[in-house]
Amino acid sequence: MAVHHLTPVLNSLAAAPTLHATVYHLGRRPETGAQRVHRLQQEARALAREQVAVFAADVNALALRAEEIAKGGDAYPAGVRELAARLAADLPQKVQGLTAIMGRTAGPDPREATP
Repeated sequence: MAVHHLTPVLNSLAAAPTLHATVYHLGRRPETGAQRVHRLQQEARALAREQVAVFAADVNALALRAEEIAKGGDAYPAGVRELAARLAADLPQKVQGLTAIMGRTAGPDPREATP
């Protein structure tokens, strides 16, 4: 019995790149354009909040490094120690300012919003 008329499934799928899978969300209506814009704006604000939080953590870490250099003694030139001491004193205040601004402008968390 000849089976040359059969083709492997994998080869037939690879040879047919026009096949597209469609995902259906059962029980949910499709988003309107306005709903999608609103959702994307919420996502962008959430990403901005996350990025500012990471930035604030980085600035705090930089302030700690500056403090280490400022207290590093004669291993560092006097001008470097002085500049590092000023940065160590100034940077935490900048972080507090960032945090205050984000606290005033932060809207509701989009992860808590209902579609």
